[in-house]
Amino acid sequence: MKCVIIDDEPLAVELLEDFVRKVDSLELISTFNNAIDAVSFINQNSVDLIFLDIEMPHFSGIDFLNTIEKKPLVIFTTAYSDYAVEGFNLGAVDYLVKPIPFHRFLKSVVRAQQVLNPSTNIQAISESTTAPELEQDFMFVRAEYENVKMNFSDILFIEGLKDYVKIYTTDNKFTLTLISLIKLENLLSSKGFSRIHRSYIINIKHVKSIQKNKVLISDKRIPISESYKNSFFERINL
Repeated sequence: MKCVIIDDEPLAVELLEDFVRKVDSLELISTFNNAIDAVSFINQNSVDLIFLDIEMPHFSGIDFLNTIEKKPLVIFTTAYSDYAVEGFNLGAVDYLVKPIPFHRFLKSVVRAQQVLNPSTNIQAISESTTAPELEQDFMFVRAEYENVKMNFSDILFIEGLKDYVKIYTTDNKFTLTLISLIKLENLLSSKGFSRIHRSYIINIKHVKSIQKNKVLISDKRIPISESYKNSFFERINL
């Protein structure tokens, strides 16, 4: 299946690109960071499947789907579950909520392939994928003019600074990247990270000690806000 990714979040695009490469039945022909630029491409090219984000600035995924003339199969990818009913009413093959695990992505691809070709052998779709690939333990972030690979285990904590974040790592350095803290929270919550403050996400494995309103990571004391305290303490069984 010839597929296209449309998502305004660079990390989400990179993750989906990695997933697509693992599936022999998929061919990625283009990516877009906004839906407006994708309209003419979709109308002028043969596309079988679109991985489509819903919440995008100025022109949402649903606006896009209502605009294009030729409608390929669509798998919605979003951090919000609120649009599920509307998505399926628009004929979406599936609806994936971020952070997307690979096994769930693969299940959606199988479903799309069966819609496109009901006689498809499911084993043929997934046979190139091995079990160790199901869990990804790293991400790529944009820093200046390159995409930097960051292992989750090396991240100490993340500090939000308006539209940017600082990602502090075990080598006593930090990486500044343009992304919202909420998007990183959605990506990392299943990877052992926890939001403990409006401005902080921490890697639980690197916590040295916990006080009433602070955690100690490396030599940094990070505040725990009241709005996140209960969920954090429940997660670590305090």
